[in-house]
Amino acid sequence: MIRKYNKNDYSSVLDIYARSKLDELRFESRNFNLLPLDKDQKRLAQLMESDIYVYENSEVVGYGARYKNEIRALFVHPSVRGQGIGKELLEHLLGEINGEVRLQVAKTNDPVKNLYRKYGFVVTGELETTYSGVPVLANQMVRSSSAG
Repeated sequence: MIRKYNKNDYSSVLDIYARSKLDELRFESRNFNLLPLDKDQKRLAQLMESDIYVYENSEVVGYGARYKNEIRALFVHPSVRGQGIGKELLEHLLGEINGEVRLQVAKTNDPVKNLYRKYGFVVTGELETTYSGVPVLANQMVRSSSAG
């Protein structure tokens, strides 16, 4: 079941992030050390200003966040991956956004980019961001309002 985030979900969100964030960077040529979400003030602030939704079965196992027309987060606990939870969260977020949708993804993360392509997203640009102070190339992806 997908529902709106509440403050009791905070520790679950931190745990899911900790278990999932480095997977996003697994195709990079260098290794990264985890910077916990509660220690990454920029990412935490961006998450907290967003509309956050959690996927809960007997416990919170995934979450997604959007801010205006941007998907800012989509993470699923590794123990339940491959069960369609990420797709359900993505579809829920897309249903909350009218018009064009934007997101960023690590340039090297082709499996996730391929998932987004199935939902009508296309790569529109490249930018440099950082993770734990280390530069990372990311792709901007956009889904037009006519997609879907």
